[in-house]
Amino acid sequence: MSSAVLLSLHQQLKKCFETLKANKSVWDSELAECKPLVSSLGNLAVQLKALKSVQIANTPLASFPSLQERLHYKLSLAVDAVLGKLAEKMDALQNVRDAISQQVTAVFQFYEKNTDTLDIAGCVSRSAICPSISDMLEWLQDADRYYRLQLVQRRNLLQTLTPNDLTLMETAPKKWESLRSATGEERIADALCQVSFFMETE
Repeated sequence: MSSAVLLSLHQQLKKCFETLKANKSVWDSELAECKPLVSSLGNLAVQLKALKSVQIANTPLASFPSLQERLHYKLSLAVDAVLGKLAEKMDALQNVRDAISQQVTAVFQFYEKNTDTLDIAGCVSRSAICPSISDMLEWLQDADRYYRLQLVQRRNLLQTLTPNDLTLMETAPKKWESLRSATGEERIADALCQVSFFMETE
């Protein structure tokens, strides 16, 4: 196995894991900020449902002209505002996913370009401070897949939410939370832990 190619591959892997670590923090932060927004959508759906079921004309509020229509308009505007903020969060998550994907793709392209000089024994060998190349490539592929799937699922959920389907919007917080994959998150955290010594070596 060419020592120069191995050194270059190790450098590429380190760079990729650094990108993964930095962007994981950004992803977690952006996702945490989505939770109260999705919760707000659920609350707004409850309020819109309540407004539909009440007959304001039969209440002491009947003297206020067009109150029901004005309240509906105000709540609909609030829904649009929250969906707009969530769309911005999805763009931020997309940037994270793209940054990770680009680095993972670059590592795999380098690996595939140099397969002739990277023997199997060298790719599967590991030490106390350095995981095997095959393990690291697998961990990066898993992380890339995880973020891709998470983004698609969360985007798809948000695209179904409109004031026309209040029941769906009301259940959005539970559905949003159900998309969380503790296993996927743990695997990424575990991979970053396992490469911590490798990242510190020159």
